[in-house]
Amino acid sequence: MGGQRTSFSKLQRDRDKKAKAAAKRERRQERASGTDGDDVTDILSNDDGTSELSADDLLKLIESIHQRFDAGTMTYEEFEEQKVDLLGRLPVD
Repeated sequence: MGGQRTSFSKLQRDRDKKAKAAAKRERRQERASGTDGDDVTDILSNDDGTSELSADDLLKLIESIHQRFDAGTMTYEEFEEQKVDLLGRLPVD
C-alpha cells in the first residue's frame, strides 16, 4: 500500500511560502545595494523634532520603517523608537 499523496492545498501553501521568501530576499538585496531606507534615519537624526512634516510624509516614513523592520535591517528597539517618534508627530484633528 502506498503512502498518502500531498494535497493540492499543501502544495499551493508551499509554493506561496517559497514565493514570499523569494520576494523578501529580493527586497533585502535591493535595499542592501541602494540607499533606500536611509532617509528615515537621516531625517530623524538631523531633526530636532520641531520641523513640520506633512501627515502624508510622516505616514510614508512610518511605512518605510515597517518595511525595514520586516526585512530585518533594523532591530525591534530601533523600530519602536522611530515609530513612536513619528506617530507622536502626526497631527490630530
